[in-house]
Amino acid sequence: MSPHRIDDRAPVFVISVAAELSGMHPQTLRQYDRIGLVSPCRTAGRGRRYSARDIAQLREVQRLSQEEGINLAGIKRILALQDEVSALNEQVETVKAALQEMVARPGSRVFSADRSGRVTPLRRGERPQRSDGGALVLWRPERRR
Repeated sequence: MSPHRIDDRAPVFVISVAAELSGMHPQTLRQYDRIGLVSPCRTAGRGRRYSARDIAQLREVQRLSQEEGINLAGIKRILALQDEVSALNEQVETVKAALQEMVARPGSRVFSADRSGRVTPLRRGERPQRSDGGALVLWRPERRR
């Protein structure tokens, strides 16, 4: 992987380039921005700047609309759910990494995970703090040698 990899969320494309890359008219992109379907970043002068991720979303909007016959309200909901799934997947990966780190440490056999995904080691018999209304307590038994 190149050390100069471009972030797919970096707002680099002006509206004319985004329109060309997505195969849409610039006015369509403006309309989608107004209704909150695909909202690009703004420059200090209020110009729109689209990212590679925005371009991919615009192409997906076009596909869902033309090939699947889904209306814009439905497409907006689909995109929101896809974003939510992506965020949840990132959170799961973070929790998995924290769990792997904790399991590798000797003596950290009991831990809790709160609703935000924060994992905290506990001593045996210790109860987790329930500041957010609940926590899941997990225990990994000692390995027999």
